[in-house]
Amino acid sequence: MKAGETKLIGLQEALQLERKKISSLYKQYANPGLATMLGLINFDKKFVRAEGVRVWDDKGDEYLDFLGGYGALNFGHNHPRIVEAVQQAAELPNLLQAALGTLYAALAHNLAQITPGELSRSFFGNSGAEAVEGALKLARAATGRKRIIYCEGSFHGKTLGALSVTGKGKYQDPFRPLIPGCESVPYGSAEALEDKLKDGDAAAFIVEPIQGEGGVYVPEPGYLKRAREICSRYGTLLIIDEIQTGFARTGTLFACEQEGVVPDIMCLGKSLGGGIMPISAFTTTEEIWDRAFGGFERCTLHTSTFGGNARACAAGIAAIQVMLEDKLDAEAREKGAYLMQGMKELQQKYPSFIKEVRGRGLLIGVEFNRFSGGILNRVTGGRLEKIVDEYLAALVAGELMNRYHIITAYTLNNPNVIRFEPPLIVSREQLDYLLEALDDIFKKHRSIWGLLLAGGKNILLK
Repeated sequence: MKAGETKLIGLQEALQLERKKISSLYKQYANPGLATMLGLINFDKKFVRAEGVRVWDDKGDEYLDFLGGYGALNFGHNHPRIVEAVQQAAELPNLLQAALGTLYAALAHNLAQITPGELSRSFFGNSGAEAVEGALKLARAATGRKRIIYCEGSFHGKTLGALSVTGKGKYQDPFRPLIPGCESVPYGSAEALEDKLKDGDAAAFIVEPIQGEGGVYVPEPGYLKRAREICSRYGTLLIIDEIQTGFARTGTLFACEQEGVVPDIMCLGKSLGGGIMPISAFTTTEEIWDRAFGGFERCTLHTSTFGGNARACAAGIAAIQVMLEDKLDAEAREKGAYLMQGMKELQQKYPSFIKEVRGRGLLIGVEFNRFSGGILNRVTGGRLEKIVDEYLAALVAGELMNRYHIITAYTLNNPNVIRFEPPLIVSREQLDYLLEALDDIFKKHRSIWGLLLAGGKNILLK
């Protein structure tokens, strides 16, 4: 404890903190760069209540959440059935390592029923990155091999192992050397993958069915199936990362099912906790699990103190039930097709703004055109062009937030792409409101110049 008088902020006092004070505390005790960045585009609001697709700030203004917790809110905010499930587990010992978890066992059983093929053994952690870490360890232990192949533009997390298979130098470079034996291939190229695997010494190939943070890139049809065949040919385990695409987000329970592909290991997270509790999982076959972690000597090689706690598992059990009973896969297919059509129409109407619309189900990315600022760009020392390259999607997101009360954001690996990833319970009326808001933004500003003048001043001057 530091010398002098100790001043703690109690819970009730914390709940009453004002927006400026929260920003000040972030800058002094947490992440000042993040606080400054969010403040530039007025994203540092204080939200005090949430329900379904809607959230409210401390002024009573209502917003629509089209970011959806990066895929963690497939069921919306504070889904009552999931909240109730966590409350029902409140009297259970939440953490008791000297026993087998009742709800852990039930959730593992339920995952085995809904995941494809022979996937049947699950391990529960707390975050998607932790699921990836476990999957990589499982692959090495099960095969005795060391090399891991991953895709350029991928995102699997920011812990050291997960970062080693994340295809973005910006996040990797400050932490090198990373885990050895990790090599990248172009996303969507089966030929490049086979070239990497042909020596027969790769433990695993890890891939996203759709690259979410990479910019919502959907590979050509047949890519996952080819990857499955190539991995099988060379004895390499196929790890499919469904952390963002899973739990009905893309129109089927898991995105890999749309090509009939069964991975050797699947990573899950985000909406597994129903938007209420942090929980993730990697799941595999009985045969692969036993090779890596079978028997007394190996059963504790991979553990997690908080992974699979009772309340998190209760949320997972309820989330799966809601997904199946409410047929959210069909909801995502139908509403996603409707939103995609609307976005394509905006692209045709405003080609100077929108370069491409990509996605599947209710995971849709809109990429904006690159832009050269000419003489003004030279006068500003290249800063204007940098703003367009790195912040244009953020400026559109800022307009949506501050003028239309719609929450969204750009993708981490491609900041020129804005993502639309609402809860799967979103209504047609709410989708229409988003489309009308975007139409109004593009019509009002007429060009990228107009949008820059409206929202880029603070960034240019920072």
